[in-house]
Amino acid sequence: MTTRRAFLTQAGLFATGALLLPKLTSAKIDGKVGLQLYSLREQLPKDPKGVIAKIAEAGYKEVETYGYSKEHGFFGLSAKEFSNVLKANGLSTPSGHYGMDMLFADGKFGELDEAIEAAQLTGQQYVTIPYLNEKFRKTAADLKAVAAKVNLAAERAKRAGLKIAYHNHDFEFTNIEGTSLYEVLAKETTIALEMDLYWAVRSNQDPIQWFEKYPGRFHMVHVKDMDKGQPELNTEVGKGSIDFKKIFAKAKLAGIKHYSVEQENFKIDPYESINESSRYLRNVLLA
Repeated sequence: MTTRRAFLTQAGLFATGALLLPKLTSAKIDGKVGLQLYSLREQLPKDPKGVIAKIAEAGYKEVETYGYSKEHGFFGLSAKEFSNVLKANGLSTPSGHYGMDMLFADGKFGELDEAIEAAQLTGQQYVTIPYLNEKFRKTAADLKAVAAKVNLAAERAKRAGLKIAYHNHDFEFTNIEGTSLYEVLAKETTIALEMDLYWAVRSNQDPIQWFEKYPGRFHMVHVKDMDKGQPELNTEVGKGSIDFKKIFAKAKLAGIKHYSVEQENFKIDPYESINESSRYLRNVLLA
């Protein structure tokens, strides 16, 4: 977690063969399988086109972006160039993670407007807030102020034909003066929620209880498994301790449309890892 947060801050954002395992349900779950590109943050800057091709070869149909800036685009490619690379590999991008510190610090929309432009050029539907700096979430009053600014951002995005979403870590579930950031965002905004299932479970939250309390709000999920021996680490989807079958049985209630694998650390080759997670997600959880 520290590594990811440090990276976001610096970036301005703050096997073989099919798996023959029991299917989750006889009815196919609607939703597309994607990869959050942060998983391959070490590989992408060196060869973005080659990495994108390998993601497509692994069976993914979507990617979720991170790290955009007006000056450098996505990994050195302009938003339009990046979009063309995705299309050439049969990929789309429904969502991107974009930093919003300016919005929460002083209500300025500069970063948001750049994100909206990039989202429009790449065909994204969601501008997703990936992280909220600690200085903006110290008191219950702070949380209400955050929600108010998120609502302003949502109105601005809506005028551009887009939606705002929010991606959680663990701190969103921390009790702050009788409430939590996640509760405030769910209750006082109408934005989409992208639940990172790993961080929810690691925070002793039951995703299904959130789905039942706020049905239809969880348009996206991060599918990130928890290492059985070292819960502070991730592992390939299906090898860890998270009961995705039980969670995904409530996918329609939750409103899930997009399933993005994300892995922040690897014990095996990253490309082998994303292939393994893709196969399990496609052939077992969503089959």
